[in-house]
Amino acid sequence: MVATLKKSTMRLLVVLLFVFLTLSGLVFSLYLIYFGAHTIYNYALAGLFIALSLVSGFFNIFIAYSYYRSSFYNEYLEGIKRYLKPLARHPSVAVVMPVYNEDAKTVKRNMLRLRSLKYPGTLLHFYLLDDSTRQEIRDELSSFAASEGITYLHRDDRKGFKAGALNNMLKHSKEEYIALFDYDEYLTNTAFLEDLLPYFDDKKLSYIQTEKRYFKGTFFSDTVDLFDAFFFSFVQPSRALNNTAIFAGSCGLIRRSALDRIGGFPEYIIEDTFFSLESDMHNYTSIYLPKVYAYGKPITTFTDLVKQQWRYNYGDTQFMLYYMNRMKDPSIKKQPLMSKIDYVTHGLGMNYVSIILIMFTIMSVLIIFSAVSPSQVTVRELVQAKYITTAMEILGISTFVMSILAPMALTKIHFKSMRKGFMVFMLNFSLSFVRTKAAIAASTNSNPRAGWAKGEESNMKNKIVHTLKTTMTETAFSSSLLVLGLFAFLLNNIYGAVWLLWYALLYSSTFVLFYKYG
Repeated sequence: MVATLKKSTMRLLVVLLFVFLTLSGLVFSLYLIYFGAHTIYNYALAGLFIALSLVSGFFNIFIAYSYYRSSFYNEYLEGIKRYLKPLARHPSVAVVMPVYNEDAKTVKRNMLRLRSLKYPGTLLHFYLLDDSTRQEIRDELSSFAASEGITYLHRDDRKGFKAGALNNMLKHSKEEYIALFDYDEYLTNTAFLEDLLPYFDDKKLSYIQTEKRYFKGTFFSDTVDLFDAFFFSFVQPSRALNNTAIFAGSCGLIRRSALDRIGGFPEYIIEDTFFSLESDMHNYTSIYLPKVYAYGKPITTFTDLVKQQWRYNYGDTQFMLYYMNRMKDPSIKKQPLMSKIDYVTHGLGMNYVSIILIMFTIMSVLIIFSAVSPSQVTVRELVQAKYITTAMEILGISTFVMSILAPMALTKIHFKSMRKGFMVFMLNFSLSFVRTKAAIAASTNSNPRAGWAKGEESNMKNKIVHTLKTTMTETAFSSSLLVLGLFAFLLNNIYGAVWLLWYALLYSSTFVLFYKYG
């Protein structure tokens, strides 16, 4: 009881921390208006800063709301479980694994593991959807499938990407339910079907999504795992209370009749998110089950993380544009306000984290080197905080410190590690330009691939050169901030110098992480 009360208190403190971040940004905006030079240029700067603060404030409040609301989800789920009944009959299930030029050994191991699902074997049918372009992989997997009684489906083109492969499978299958797993996911709980199928006694239930996590690995890969952990621990439960839980593409179970009525998987780069929306628009319900049944292969290189985040942000931007274009659709217009907010914030989420960070940074430079610049004070005056302007500058520093403490507090409370929380904070800066480029690429319908490649250099010099070439944009940006920070210091603008030098350090993390983790 005491432990629960303590955790509840800590959760409330984190919520208050996000509220403080929102209010401090708006207060600092007022400071720019009332204590800056009264020129059109500086009013314009203040106006832009207010606009960014309002956007940032909206997301901070939404994050705080989702985080606090997620604490009520287990109680909601227990209410559903009380009405579950044993299966009156066992329906047929298609167990599906899409593959594209993946390691054949891993595919075979994980596919065989899926054969151990606790379920009548005659009602299970296994499908290997191979879009591989490498002949040796196709030969090995087709031979493996034939020997194991697995239906092997290959396409000569990748139209529709993963969604296209799944839709092609629908033409060759008749099973009542589809259990979907990624190639790198190793089943650790064989009761997956036994646990999930009873929920489908509700005829309006379209899909169930379980929690997705990675196997333990290095400090870097475990930190990357927290990206998913934050989403599945806090965002998904809150969304599930609004019937907007996102189907995450694998480790989930789908009712075939609902999928047929929807028209199959929407053929976008993140087909799972689009499918979730279409399910909701067709008046189906969904459930998120916060339980891990399979673990994925950990992301061990920065390049792999970049490619993953590029795909996510490219797809989320596509989703945002799609959703906004369909706002007049009757099925969307009748959605509750919170459902609409859930979908919009999902589409804008990574764009907010990346683009807003970059814009705030540019705004900082403009403010520091304008007539509305923070007062030029010595270190002693800064400590004494004699003037209101200096006090406001300290507020600005406090806000930045609090933005670091927020993820550190979350990871300490829920994942027992402040270090990983700080690393998550750094990763958001290191990925900001990658995500922004992905958003631009999606908006212009250009190449959906990141284009990053891990080098295999044999010496330090070549490795540094390759890292510089790959992270050219981020390195140039952080170097510019470093120079501007030193210039501000020479002008005796201590606050401005600290502000810019800290930003320079954060954006240099792209170079450091790519150099260290490849």
